[in-house]
Amino acid sequence: MLRLAVGVDYIAAMRETRRGKEPDPAAAAVLAETAGADGIFCRLREDRKHIKERDLFLLKEMVKSHFNIELAPTEEMIKIAMKANPDMVTLVPQLKEEHSPEGGINIELNFERIANITDRLRANGIIVSYFIDPEVEQLKASAKAGADYIEINTGMYARAKDAEEEAAELHKIISIAHAGSKLGLGLNAGRGLNYYNIVEIAEISQIEELNVGHSIMAKALMVGIDRAVKDMLQLIR
Repeated sequence: MLRLAVGVDYIAAMRETRRGKEPDPAAAAVLAETAGADGIFCRLREDRKHIKERDLFLLKEMVKSHFNIELAPTEEMIKIAMKANPDMVTLVPQLKEEHSPEGGINIELNFERIANITDRLRANGIIVSYFIDPEVEQLKASAKAGADYIEINTGMYARAKDAEEEAAELHKIISIAHAGSKLGLGLNAGRGLNYYNIVEIAEISQIEELNVGHSIMAKALMVGIDRAVKDMLQLIR
């Protein structure tokens, strides 16, 4: 059955607007799991703007399903990941500007460093995923570098300006999902997915898990986390 992982970064972002103690990402994670979420993910940014290191250890203790930390392939981040010991680490691009990057990580360009990091994480019993754009070259490099999973970047699909562009981006995602499955990679997908565009991605049989953060937490502001998660689960299943 297709899994849903819920991102709690936006809970941390709200907390940091007042630099206080609430709302708590770990508490949100518990509510999401209670509502049926199959996993929890968060991003540890290099600037620590949202999630803090303390959050990682609390989430590791509280999450009972599957805990995935997104982080850049830097020495500092990898050392933190090995201390936090999540179920999965997803390697994402380093921050270059104020906002999170929209594109996937370039495995070809950083191949030796990423392959080395992958070996180190896997030696510590951590499943390794790469957040990549739906491109054949990046897929092949991911398999060669030793990834267990890839997370297909659905951002371009989500930002499509019209039906024609959306169809073209969907075709890329489907093609990469088929190719990734043949290479023996696990397949996740995420970025920009919401209650309006997720169904077509959910219908791709090779994809095992969808990662959704912003859309679920935005709806949760109106109806609560329980309802927001259950409504998303009903859509994808």
